[in-house]
Amino acid sequence: MAGMPNNPQQRRTPIDDTDRAIVRALTDNARLPNNALAEAVGIAPSTCLARVRALQERGIIRGYRAEVDPAAIGLPLQAMISVRLRAHTREQNESFRTTAPDLPGVLAVFHMAGSDDYLLHVGVAGPEALRDFVVDHLTTHPAVAQTRTNLIFEQIPGRRYLGPV
Repeated sequence: MAGMPNNPQQRRTPIDDTDRAIVRALTDNARLPNNALAEAVGIAPSTCLARVRALQERGIIRGYRAEVDPAAIGLPLQAMISVRLRAHTREQNESFRTTAPDLPGVLAVFHMAGSDDYLLHVGVAGPEALRDFVVDHLTTHPAVAQTRTNLIFEQIPGRRYLGPV
């Protein structure tokens, strides 16, 4: 797949209703074959293929992923862990941001504005594994000053609204 567009203006060009319908359909099912996608959106398959390629080239469609149930692969306990760094130097920020995504059980990392610097979505085998994750990987990291852990009872997917905000 093509990388990010060189021209930032390319990414800011608004998408039309047809592109929005394509993105919405692929968000619901990224494995949708081009013919089915074209039919769902109401355009010719060749037009659909060209539009999908253009959306990829513009960086609007960044990739295709499998959605995996963490509990089904032995990670039934999920948590959101807020992380506050000791200092806001480039070195500490870069040290944490390059380490965090590769920590065992990390499902997503968010760099935040506000009182916390990062938010980690993690999946673990149980409470002891969560404690060990925090102690072994976060509180021992030289850049980390403080963590706060919140358990996730249920994840409710967003509606993926793709219109103007």
